[in-house]
Amino acid sequence: QVQLVESGGGLVQAGNSLRLSCAASGRTFSRYSMGWFRQAPGKEREFVARISWTGTTSYADYVKGRFSISRDNAKRTVSLQMNSLKPEDTGVYYCAADSGTGLGYANWGQGTQVTVSS
Repeated sequence: QVQLVESGGGLVQAGNSLRLSCAASGRTFSRYSMGWFRQAPGKEREFVARISWTGTTSYADYVKGRFSISRDNAKRTVSLQMNSLKPEDTGVYYCAADSGTGLGYANWGQGTQVTVSS
């Protein structure tokens, strides 16, 4: 079980960058795969990026080439670097942890708001 706290959200103009961070508690953080998801107003939550416990990354097509996920197991953090932001990237961004036990993303943070103005 891990607890997650996101930070780094804010209001930015289109084309600019933002870096989100997720701090995790728990001694077994390094064994979790971590993901970022987002939810825009009136829309369902959608996948953004994932980094496995071995460091393998994957991205949704709509952020590929613009966003980069990374992790620091010593600091128990996972980050999402977002470049070339677009207004459609606006939403609440959530960090989530997957223990790999078959339960999927069972642990979620409270979310951080990202707003991209045109």
